[in-house]
Amino acid sequence: MPKKLLSAEKITVYCDGGARNNPGPAAIGVVIDDKKNKREYGEYLGQATNNQAEYRAIIFALKKIKQLVGKKKSRDLKIEIKSDSELMVNQLNGLFKIKDSDLQPLFFEIWNLKQDFAEAKFVQIPREENKEADLLVNRELDNQAGLF
Repeated sequence: MPKKLLSAEKITVYCDGGARNNPGPAAIGVVIDDKKNKREYGEYLGQATNNQAEYRAIIFALKKIKQLVGKKKSRDLKIEIKSDSELMVNQLNGLFKIKDSDLQPLFFEIWNLKQDFAEAKFVQIPREENKEADLLVNRELDNQAGLF
């Protein structure tokens, strides 16, 4: 059973997703930081596009946070989700339309999941600030390819 997050009012999440050969073998990397604890997660997805993997990283993060804090506490929690995917962040913030029909159900899943929190902000960051999440993605892809 995972340890519960401590009494954080705000959690920062770094998310990344990637696919080799796009589409191709894909994975996600998620770092959840509540200032007292930092948790890192990587997961292999199978075949997907880069954009699908980016969206799935956020879905994973929102579900994991709710699991860690519990449904009741999640309603008071503010989450800042940071990603280096300009397209996804702008789509989630309503600035870009979602033209890819494969991304629309993922967008709606995130939209529904974020309703469980007091606030969920999506922030685009430079790739250099997302190195930990990127490392988790590549570690999963390398493990799957038998490189480790």
